Amino acid sequence: MKYNSKNNEHQVNQKRTAKSIVVKLGTSVLTGGELTLDQSRMVDLVRQCAMLQSQGHRVVICTSAAVAVGRSRLGNPNLPPGIASKQLLAAVGQSRLMLTWERLFEIYNINVGQILLSHADVVNPQRFLNARDVLTALLDNGIVPIINENDAIATEELRVGDNDNLSALVATLIQANLLLLLTDQQGLFTKDPLTNSDARLIEEVQTIDEKVRGLAGGNSSSGLGVGGMITKIEAAAKARQAGVDVIIASGRGPDVILRAVAGEQVGTRFPVQENRSETRLGNRRRWILTGARPTGKLIIDQGATKALCYQGSSLLPVGLLRVEGTFVRGDTVNVLDEAGALLARGIASYGGQELEKIIGCRSDEIEKRLGYMYSQTVIHRDDMILLKE
Repeated sequence: MKYNSKNNEHQVNQKRTAKSIVVKLGTSVLTGGELTLDQSRMVDLVRQCAMLQSQGHRVVICTSAAVAVGRSRLGNPNLPPGIASKQLLAAVGQSRLMLTWERLFEIYNINVGQILLSHADVVNPQRFLNARDVLTALLDNGIVPIINENDAIATEELRVGDNDNLSALVATLIQANLLLLLTDQQGLFTKDPLTNSDARLIEEVQTIDEKVRGLAGGNSSSGLGVGGMITKIEAAAKARQAGVDVIIASGRGPDVILRAVAGEQVGTRFPVQENRSETRLGNRRRWILTGARPTGKLIIDQGATKALCYQGSSLLPVGLLRVEGTFVRGDTVNVLDEAGALLARGIASYGGQELEKIIGCRSDEIEKRLGYMYSQTVIHRDDMILLKE
């Protein structure tokens, strides 16, 4: 096959400019303030996501409206107050909501994958890795993850509480470039625009302080969702801490998703501060360094030492010589060279007993030896901090 330098250059440039985007869609956006899904609006949102994917971007949708869909399906029943009633509605509505997303993305020959998360899935190290790995696998294969909170079974202490904060956790999980929070308002205003005609849209917020939180006011104007502007401000604060830019905008604006990703002025932007944008992995690496004490040691050969220290590589099982200590997948471990010098610290993709079985093997042999495979790496480079100068 003839090498085409122009095509290759285009592919390289496209890869460099590709972004990971989390689009959070509130109930008011998906229903238009009514009691049923606004499918004409949903198909337009899907069209925009499909265009982004065709440009090489990776798109994740964090969807609300399961409870609203369940309530509509059951004829707006008069249920007793309490979490069980909300879980009932979510259980009925979630499958129909997912079916709607699936049918709409099929128009553009795009597959979707459903993921239901709770707070425990992102604070527990093992479940954090599992959630991140499945999201990465979906995105790597051109599949759009459709994420919602696991409302049907989550207890109060395991709930994130709203999909604004859930979307911020997801954006952190995949190291997204942009979190787009779409709502029934154009963004954050200087006053409540529903009651003040002189309210002005704030185009950019550099610092989230008590004044900004005070401007957020109360709940969603539609009354259909559990969040409001204040939860979006909370989500923006969390996402920015992890190096993710955030935009709050109206979900009914023309081509709002495409325009936001293209850098046009839409809604209210919460840019990452310069000292936060140096590395998207800074917070995680600080957590690896100062968080849980290492529970094991991995001794690696000279080839792996060179790859880690000078080539920015992940740690592969082929370079593993010895495993010491008792630890499980998701635990923090130290990495040492053959002389016992500390090289790095990271989050293990496999437990100690599992690593004993794959010492020295190629990555494509892991599944044969274990009967399954979580990852091709012992420690991924994004989950590792080098300690040797």
